[in-house]
Amino acid sequence: MVRRSVGYVSLAAAAALVVAASVVNSNGLFADIAVGDGSVQPQLVRGLVTTAVLAATVGAYLIVESVLAARISNKRRIHDARNVLRLVFGAIALTGVAGVLTEQWLGVLLSLGVVGFAVTFALQQPLLSLIGWFYIALKRPYGVGDRVEIATIRGDVIEVGFLTTTLWEVGGRLVTSGQPSGRVVTVPNAEVLSSQVVNDTALFEFVWSEVAVQVAYETDLEFARETMIEEATEVLGEEMRRGVQTYRSHLDRTAVDLDVREGPTVNVVQQESWVELRLRFLARSRQVTRNRNALYERILARFNEEPDRVKFPVSRNR
Repeated sequence: MVRRSVGYVSLAAAAALVVAASVVNSNGLFADIAVGDGSVQPQLVRGLVTTAVLAATVGAYLIVESVLAARISNKRRIHDARNVLRLVFGAIALTGVAGVLTEQWLGVLLSLGVVGFAVTFALQQPLLSLIGWFYIALKRPYGVGDRVEIATIRGDVIEVGFLTTTLWEVGGRLVTSGQPSGRVVTVPNAEVLSSQVVNDTALFEFVWSEVAVQVAYETDLEFARETMIEEATEVLGEEMRRGVQTYRSHLDRTAVDLDVREGPTVNVVQQESWVELRLRFLARSRQVTRNRNALYERILARFNEEPDRVKFPVSRNR
């Protein structure tokens, strides 16, 4: 509401400046004051009109932006709309100011075309990033708040600008797990045109993950599997069932046919000197590491309570 009020004030100021310029020009005010080889009047009129153009552009932007913000509840769409408005109104302001200062609107437009053609060759990478921003705004491979992986960079999107996307880094060289590193990474938008983009939260915030435990061949595999499923059900419970239902609803909208179980499952993989039990579960993307740690602790504690039924590989100590 405050931004809209400021917008109306800016429009009123622009109208007042246009009136002032008209009065100065029509009444010949300050015509007798010389600056250099000419009168101060033309420069004063030009300055008033230029300021009016800028004030009108700012006012119109604030009003349109506040109206869209009031009608759009999705923060990501508001972010994209603001970027588009800034680009459009910025171009309008630039063209308007250039036209007022040169008093040759057609020449300004032709000059902008020639300059734009030259800039295309001189600034290919920034232009590719700008095209990448248009692609992101239209196709929405990700938005603000998503957890994504662009090329080799993984993190949470905190801003999508005209040329770059800013991420809170997750993982990376400072940490060994899927935890935030505390670093902010800037990725050129051109990367989305040439690299794969992985979005953990595009459709919904759950992802599949696994916890692997190695046991000896002498282990009671049925008991071990049931124990792992019990602990996973205790940790994840109803949250996983709701996530699976959402996952199924998204699958139903596609041609993909998958058998998705509501609870956790355990896959048995035979290795050379041990058996690997892989517990598969569904969890929120940002809580995968926390759930893995909890499951490891609970599963190993249960296994250690049954040394006669669960054996570890010889090279491992209980």
